[in-house]
Amino acid sequence: MGRDPVVASDEELASAHSSASRDVGDISGFDAIVAGVMEAVQFGQRRGAEEFRDGANRRRRRVRCVLWDPNGVLCITFGSPLLGNESFSRAILKERWGGNFCHVVSKHDIMPRLLFAPIILLLPQLNSLLQFWHLSMAFPDCWKPTVQISDKEKADLFTFVMCYLDHAARQDGEESVPLSFHPFGSYFFVSDEGAVCVDRAKTVIKMMHFMLATSSPACSIEDHLKYGDYVNKLSLQFLKQRNSMQGSIPDSSYEAGLELALQSSGITSQDSAAIPFKECLRMARRKGRTPTLNAATLAVTLSKFVPYRAEIEWYKEWCDKSDDQLGYYDSFKRRGSTRRDMKVNMNRHKLARFWNNVIDMLENNELPQDLDRREKWVNASHFYKLLVEPLDIAEYYAKGMHRTKGHYIKHGRERRYKIFDRWWNVKEAREEVHNERSKLASLTQDSCFWARVEEARDWLSSVRSESDTNKQATLWHNIEEFEKYALELIENKSVSMDVLAKNSSYSLWVEELRELRELKAKVERFSHSFPRFLDGEVVP
Repeated sequence: MGRDPVVASDEELASAHSSASRDVGDISGFDAIVAGVMEAVQFGQRRGAEEFRDGANRRRRRVRCVLWDPNGVLCITFGSPLLGNESFSRAILKERWGGNFCHVVSKHDIMPRLLFAPIILLLPQLNSLLQFWHLSMAFPDCWKPTVQISDKEKADLFTFVMCYLDHAARQDGEESVPLSFHPFGSYFFVSDEGAVCVDRAKTVIKMMHFMLATSSPACSIEDHLKYGDYVNKLSLQFLKQRNSMQGSIPDSSYEAGLELALQSSGITSQDSAAIPFKECLRMARRKGRTPTLNAATLAVTLSKFVPYRAEIEWYKEWCDKSDDQLGYYDSFKRRGSTRRDMKVNMNRHKLARFWNNVIDMLENNELPQDLDRREKWVNASHFYKLLVEPLDIAEYYAKGMHRTKGHYIKHGRERRYKIFDRWWNVKEAREEVHNERSKLASLTQDSCFWARVEEARDWLSSVRSESDTNKQATLWHNIEEFEKYALELIENKSVSMDVLAKNSSYSLWVEELRELRELKAKVERFSHSFPRFLDGEVVP
């Protein structure tokens, strides 16, 4: 049984169990989801490395559109083994895809618990077990399996898995040994009495342990074949009114909920597992403020940061109207120590801290799962990126960081901007946004435009001194590609007026390129007229 790794990194690789994922790969969209998770993990684990190729970006956007569509994919498994490791589980959480996976697990079924143990040590028993299940499900009524599993084999397998599951359930804290496989998504534990749904990985593991502890070797094998019965019973229970609790009802609604969950799991109050089961559910209870309340508070905080953003907008307007005709980017790049310049720089740092905090809260599941798809937050983050990233680029090149670290896009761009790019790209793909402008944009629509200008200036400087014809051809190709890209942005009016300012870096680059082309043309005409002179021969 192989595992599919993602990328090499200092962290544990995110991987999916290849044979198990193939079993559920027939579900529409599942392969695309796994591929999307892999690319998302790669994105997170290669910070500061090269950006993804355009093709990978397009595939990732398509996957997100599938998952974030209100009518998108819902993957439901019944008695499925664990499919990925802990990094895979974290990637699912960070991408807000947990709600797209629902794993139905019966109370005693050993199959979802198998991969907590190194089952390679019990391959003969496992092969017999899988064949028994397969034939039993293929011929449920008219055929008695010829493949039988002895009571000793059942007991050995049950004890073996239970030992490792007990170890996994007891792990807690930083000294815990990483598990090879880890839960992700929501787990729907079903029994004859009802169902309990949890989504916290540690709680899932503990509940798997508590429920299997009340089982027997024979029951753990047979329960894997009863999912159809459980679904039918649950459907009937939802349709009829019934007394959900026997005896006195606790005064606390929370305690009443625990009693109901205990009954639904099929564990009675007299069972030895009842007390640890309740403690497990208490542990799963969200501590602190709810995501919805956090989002409401964050919205208030965002409104308090609007003045900082407004001051930067006023600064841009002042720069664009200045007599020096440098424009927004170059004015900040050459800024002095005036009060206005220092104020704008301070606001830039305040906004960066705010948006970094938003991302941290989102990735720690402290905010609603759909916050990164809400119009307000997508638009606010996009506007922030277009307004402030040019200042970050100006700071990067003003301090000469490109000489030690490399150019901004590959080596200096902050992670928050890459994330906001993803949010906006998903919105554009979902809504098919087409902007036709009648006048120049208030903000250049490519927030990395000035970083591309700085790279183009570097190419222009290099092509003057480069003697290798192949390298020179590559430099000219890069220059011409950027020139074409910039002209397309200008033609579509997707740039701000500061790009076209007389003394902006872009305008100066255009002028330098014109002069270099004129010089190149003169040299070519001269070489054509006096070829022998250029070859080192003396012309009489």
